[in-house]
Amino acid sequence: MKRLRRALSLAVLPTALVGVWAAAPAAQAAALPSPDHVVVVVFENHSYEQVIGSTSAPYLNNTLVAGGGNLTQSYAVTHPSQPNYLDLFSGNNQGITNDNCYAPQFSSAANLGSELIAAGKTWGSYDEGLPSQGSSVCTNSATKYARKHNPWFAFGNVPLNTAYTFAQFPTDYTALPKISFVIPNLCDDMHDCSVSTGDTWLQNKLDAYATWAKTHNSILAVTFDEDDSSHSNHVATVFYGAHVAPGSSTTTRYNHYDALRTIEDLAGLTTHAGSAASASDITGIWN
Repeated sequence: MKRLRRALSLAVLPTALVGVWAAAPAAQAAALPSPDHVVVVVFENHSYEQVIGSTSAPYLNNTLVAGGGNLTQSYAVTHPSQPNYLDLFSGNNQGITNDNCYAPQFSSAANLGSELIAAGKTWGSYDEGLPSQGSSVCTNSATKYARKHNPWFAFGNVPLNTAYTFAQFPTDYTALPKISFVIPNLCDDMHDCSVSTGDTWLQNKLDAYATWAKTHNSILAVTFDEDDSSHSNHVATVFYGAHVAPGSSTTTRYNHYDALRTIEDLAGLTTHAGSAASASDITGIWN
């Protein structure tokens, strides 16, 4: 009799309530957070295999990977460097397929910077070796600067004065833009110098921000433009900070377009530039 009464009581549950129960598992999926600040650092020309697990990168591995989210199947889009940066910033290489210097602000295509500005949000880059704020010079050998690693200069809808020198990176992190990119110079980005050099630079220059980010609703993302041309463009990408599950990882395959879409969505944008429109948000690392 007890079994019969229990069966009858389940049978007459309101349909709406049953629907809520059925939807419960999906409701547990972790959504993207809404950070106050995201800082993206881009390094150069090393594969995932050369960086992740390497004793030459103790800070990246023992602090950022150990305490953050590691994308184990992250890939660049192409070779050489310059089109990858454009892909990461605008979802398209804008017709640039080499590392040659182009005419500044030649493109009016949508990009991360223009989307942020249109939405009333703040954008900026901090470029080590840039001779002065807004300078569109192609190279500066004295400071090991190369504009090919700074894709925002390609776009007329991104003001030149949003490109800052790295010396202008604020010590009051609340003054950071909503989204910013940090580009080391040709030595510190591991292009001309070692993995160890870049790792030490990252610790010295960004660890204070990374530590602050964990308790101030902010995120640090570290990625590479491309690999060393011998690992199928497999690159390291790590997220660290508030809302990132410590020690997490995902084996889902992502590329620069997915990274761009994720950054757009972390910023609360409703638009997606170029191939980011059909890309996927990064999941599996958020708490």
